[in-house]
Amino acid sequence: MLDRYRCPPLLQIENLGYSTSNTRLFGGLDLNVHQGESVVLCGPSGTGKTTLLTCILGLTKPKKGRILVAGEDLTGMSRRRLASFRRKHMGMVFQFGELLPELSPVENVALAALLAGADRKKAYDLARHLLADLGVPLDGAPTAYLSGGERQRTAVARALITGAPLILADEPTGALDQDSRDSVADLLFELPRRRNCALLLVTHDQAVAARADRRLDLIAGRLIGTQA
Repeated sequence: MLDRYRCPPLLQIENLGYSTSNTRLFGGLDLNVHQGESVVLCGPSGTGKTTLLTCILGLTKPKKGRILVAGEDLTGMSRRRLASFRRKHMGMVFQFGELLPELSPVENVALAALLAGADRKKAYDLARHLLADLGVPLDGAPTAYLSGGERQRTAVARALITGAPLILADEPTGALDQDSRDSVADLLFELPRRRNCALLLVTHDQAVAARADRRLDLIAGRLIGTQA
């Protein structure tokens, strides 16, 4: 475990600040996440956990500070460059999957690769391989007919298909029953070891949080816990 911390962090946040019209969510936040590591972000509702993820994705612009992924500063990128970088370097798993219900799981997953510029045949072949590896049915039925757990596994496959080294997840088990929650949590926390990626996951679920290598609590604009 110590070896991973000898390398530069895959995700590096320095002195990040963000506020709304009447609330300062964070004023000087620092965070490092390394490849092969899982980090869970907890804390009360409204403290800015999801906002932090959208800042990392480049969907929300911070007021100050830097966000580096694989050594590249996202805060100075143009919109076009950022969109291209995000597709290749970051995968996102949302609470409700955010999949297109009329498409099959294979189509949903392959679409992410196609948008990143992959060859059509390779995209579909890799989508089928990932979904089979994650235990998702490949019968071609629309994604709307999958169970909640299967939809989240499809969302994980979509996040992985471009080979992104950074996986972000926002309450990915929050809408699942206990069995599906445990299954999806097992899958997510295996990813850093199996794929040497970095995982940053937001959750309110204490049982899910306990699985991570590190837990940080975002409280009053500060990260409380063990930093690398």
